Amino acid sequence: MSVLKRLLATGSAGLLATSAAMAQTNDETLVVGLSADITTMDPAQISSRDNSNVARHVFGTLMSISAEGEEIPDLAESREVTEDGLGYIYTLRDGMTCHDGEALTAEDAAYSFNRAGDPENGFTGNTPGFVFSSIKFDSAEALDDLRVQINLKEKNPIAFGLIAEVMIHCKDSYEAMSHDQAATSPIGSGAYSLAEWSPGAYIELERVDPDMAFETLRWRIIPEASTRAAELMAGNVDIITNLAPDQMDAINAREGAEVVAIQGTRRMYVGFNLSDEMAKQPGGDAIQDPMVRRALQYAVDVPTICRQLLNFECERMTGLVNPPNDNKSLSPYPYDPDKAEAMLDEAGWPRGEDGTRFKIRFQAGPGRYLNDASVVQVIAQYLGDVGLDIELDLMEWSSVYIPLIRERNAGPLYFIGSGGALWSPLYDMADLSSVDAGTNYTQWDDPRWFDRWTDVNAAETEDEQRTVIDEMLQVFYDDGPWLHLYFQPDFYGVSDRLDWSPRPDEKVYLFNAKLN
Repeated sequence: MSVLKRLLATGSAGLLATSAAMAQTNDETLVVGLSADITTMDPAQISSRDNSNVARHVFGTLMSISAEGEEIPDLAESREVTEDGLGYIYTLRDGMTCHDGEALTAEDAAYSFNRAGDPENGFTGNTPGFVFSSIKFDSAEALDDLRVQINLKEKNPIAFGLIAEVMIHCKDSYEAMSHDQAATSPIGSGAYSLAEWSPGAYIELERVDPDMAFETLRWRIIPEASTRAAELMAGNVDIITNLAPDQMDAINAREGAEVVAIQGTRRMYVGFNLSDEMAKQPGGDAIQDPMVRRALQYAVDVPTICRQLLNFECERMTGLVNPPNDNKSLSPYPYDPDKAEAMLDEAGWPRGEDGTRFKIRFQAGPGRYLNDASVVQVIAQYLGDVGLDIELDLMEWSSVYIPLIRERNAGPLYFIGSGGALWSPLYDMADLSSVDAGTNYTQWDDPRWFDRWTDVNAAETEDEQRTVIDEMLQVFYDDGPWLHLYFQPDFYGVSDRLDWSPRPDEKVYLFNAKLN
């Protein structure tokens, strides 16, 4: 029996297993079941979506961005841009306070940006590693009690959307804390405050904003997919994320909950780590060659993975930009293992006497994404079919794999998903805003991509900008550092007692959730 068929046959075996007894939900508590643990409550260190989803309820942002790209006031009530396009001035709402009771002012907002960007702090989360590298953050300054100015080194057409991801915290409290204390004892500015946190088990938040419908938000860590489904059907959780496809029918067949499916924006890919250090690893030298990387695109049958392991029909990605903002002239790489083999021969990596071309390590942290353990194993099989000797290295997600990813030390092959958006192609492309960007986990350095960001930012019309974007995406398609997979669908289990709709960008925001 093939790996693919064996995984499909055994995928639902654990669904009927009983879980530890948990109290039923009540009208004042909303419970979410997460598949992966969180690692920190320090906004400057957060680097995963689950972690960010929890923290976003504790920390406000200057503005928030809807799934459609609409800018919505949050801690700030308005924004203006300086004439040179390098200064973003936000006017805060008057009368706000931090969770420690101190007034929340422009000084706190400026401090939140400058603290995250200070290289002496050594922070590696999404704020310094993705947002700041993308917008070329320079500094932040309080103009008066209510106006804060965010200064950029270069103009950036989507800076407003990236600035909106920076969580605001309170200067006096954080200056008095060590980094370790900041990771576990957040002093926030948002609708909820941290009440209790048992790592690996749950995080409990309590209401600060009286307009929130629920007094308590409880985020339970439930790694096993069948247990999450069982807890939903038992009425012990209201929402479960990362619902496994083989559990949908069981949930929909029972009263009390339903499956909500949505086409997500997360880009799933196998990364080629192209660093000099990784090139010294077995197989790391082979993937330095763009022809080898292109050959491996043909080795993986992505539509079959989607259909049989993820329960949806997909068109394979052509790059890192979500439709409808992608390059329309590009066609997905087809599954053609014969072509993959021929290209690997031509690139100078023929099969040896033992039938293998080269050995290479493939790393992943299963449990975070949709049916990811099965997906990774099948990808390894496909790569093995064209002659690669795959050393599959599966590790714990939050404490082992994520640190490797953040340090850009995963690989030479690694599996991950990167959150995307529908409102701008540049948001998706900003993962690779510079060679040293924290989210450039592949350490790709092709000047045909990175030198073009200046042209993007200098474009005077949308048509000019679109031409540059499409040229960049062509380079990424031809020689880029990702083995293209799929845009992940998101399946949520939602209790019938809850009035809540998911977003396509995996931002599980509960601010508007209420009882039916």
